[in-house]
Amino acid sequence: MTTRRPRPRQPGAGPHRAGLTMASWARRLGIIAVMVLLSAAVGAQVPARAEAAHLVAVRDVSPTESVLEVYSSSMGRVITSQVLHPPERPAGPAVYMLPGLGGGEDGISWINNGGARGFFADKAVTAVFPVGGRASMFTDWQHDDPVLGRNKWRTFLTRELPPIVNRAFHINGINAITGVSMSGGPALAIAESAPDLYRAVASYSGCPGTTDLLGVGAVTAVVTRGGGNVLNMWGPPGGPDWVTNDPIVNAGKLRGKAVFLSAATGMPGPIDGGPAETLGGLAGGGQIEAYTRVCTAATSNQLTALGIAHTFSARPLGSHSWGVFAADLRASWPVIGRAIGA
Repeated sequence: MTTRRPRPRQPGAGPHRAGLTMASWARRLGIIAVMVLLSAAVGAQVPARAEAAHLVAVRDVSPTESVLEVYSSSMGRVITSQVLHPPERPAGPAVYMLPGLGGGEDGISWINNGGARGFFADKAVTAVFPVGGRASMFTDWQHDDPVLGRNKWRTFLTRELPPIVNRAFHINGINAITGVSMSGGPALAIAESAPDLYRAVASYSGCPGTTDLLGVGAVTAVVTRGGGNVLNMWGPPGGPDWVTNDPIVNAGKLRGKAVFLSAATGMPGPIDGGPAETLGGLAGGGQIEAYTRVCTAATSNQLTALGIAHTFSARPLGSHSWGVFAADLRASWPVIGRAIGA
């Protein structure tokens, strides 16, 4: 792990990607994007409800864990978040930790899989884990989707949820946001869109770009896997919302924030956590992680070109596994924790 301003890569440079060249990735993901776009049907835009966002309930599970329910005005429904906090809830900072592709609705989460309870047990910070947002890219969609419904996650995470968390858990107004896998890029984009809200941001094994061929293919593949229509999200690729939501294009907006990026090579190893994870990496997780390494390196290169200091944890071994994610959460904390005073 290094904290540096890396030199930009020469054209054609990049990590080994489990036998697949960058051109192969581009062709593969480009084909996926084109097929989906040709068969897409756009949903209708339905106005959000007039009722203001508000606290519905806080249920204490233990002295250090609670379940928070917040009505989102922008999405017209109640969103649940799991919250880990110090006993007695003293005033302090908060870190928002976004889930991966399944939105935590599938039971896969930092708390269930990433050892979050143990990690935050001795930290002077409130950790908030929103549940929901399956295949949504945690952004504001242009249209309601027939399968994925209404998604206005950027509004929720910048305007609706933080003020309610602040009151319920005595937050001092200092925040960080992190994303893992699908949500790595969106976490960066949200931090860019709310310069006074989030002081620190981390992307763990994410693929931030949205406007180059690889980014369009990755975003389309994520939304399609969840059953959604990418045209309902940002419209046709190349449109204004695709540009607005590209953390690499807008990397200059990260200046002054603490930034942590991480990705492994995709080559399975002991860090993955056991034979099941390692074999799973060979079956697909390795290729996914190798791909995120390319995307993350491109993000690091752009930050370097802009003279923006950041930390890039480039692991030599590891597939797209919770072993890697949890290790990079630990590696990121000196950066994130220092920035928010936790």
